[in-house]
Amino acid sequence: MRLTSLHRYPVKSARVEDLATAEVEPWGLAGDRRWMVVDERGHFISARESHRLLTVHPRLDGSGLQLSAPGVESIEVAPPDPARQVPVTLWKTSFTAAEATDATVWLSELLGGAVRLVHLDDPTRRPITGFGRPDDRVSLADGYPLLVTTEASLTALNEAIVDGGGEPVPMERMRPNLVVDGDLSWAEDDWRVLRVGDAVFRAVKGCARCVITTLEADHASGAVAGGKEPLRTLARIRRFDRKAWFGVNLIPDTPGAVVRVGDEVEVLEAAPPGGGPLRA
Repeated sequence: MRLTSLHRYPVKSARVEDLATAEVEPWGLAGDRRWMVVDERGHFISARESHRLLTVHPRLDGSGLQLSAPGVESIEVAPPDPARQVPVTLWKTSFTAAEATDATVWLSELLGGAVRLVHLDDPTRRPITGFGRPDDRVSLADGYPLLVTTEASLTALNEAIVDGGGEPVPMERMRPNLVVDGDLSWAEDDWRVLRVGDAVFRAVKGCARCVITTLEADHASGAVAGGKEPLRTLARIRRFDRKAWFGVNLIPDTPGAVVRVGDEVEVLEAAPPGGGPLRA
């Protein structure tokens, strides 16, 4: 098997950044989801609530961040003062992050509401709440440091979508970090320990998918359209415990390793096949 593509998302729920190589940190790929948009109370905002976040194009620039979006001027966001900590909440975890005041007006006008941008300068503040070890940490991803998906499973999903009269969806909708080719569809359900180049990861939980996978952003116009796929078909062919599953969440065991597109991928440990996605 081979690593066919590599991705990070500098701002949670914003556009993807495609990579050729990336360093693996204890909480995910370097630069992945260290920035997040929050409301006035500090509660995180995602594309579930604000679809236009999907049109925001973040680019890491040294230690700072550049933000652009269709129809508006781009801005440079300086690294925030680590002393300017504000309380934030992401799902069931509360912690502090540094507020980047440079982006407040730009994002609030773009998204149509009072929002703020925060930076998780110290990811050790956010423990993984389930399926991990006590010392495992995660940045601002929903629950786990990385998501791996496979080309074969997307092909199988798209064949089922087309058979049902729908249009195939791109891998970008699944928002993976690692994309692998060379195994059977849904084989990733059984992976338990995975090696990608010199990096080793624990496969700890399948990924139950949400409405964000149904949103298609036009990066030229800034329009975001919603539909029923792929959730409708996943609910038919990948329904377990009343959820629709695609991809597997990973936790790094070799921080400091570097992964590259084209790396060999090897399953070091696997469960017996046929059990469906790893879940509670």
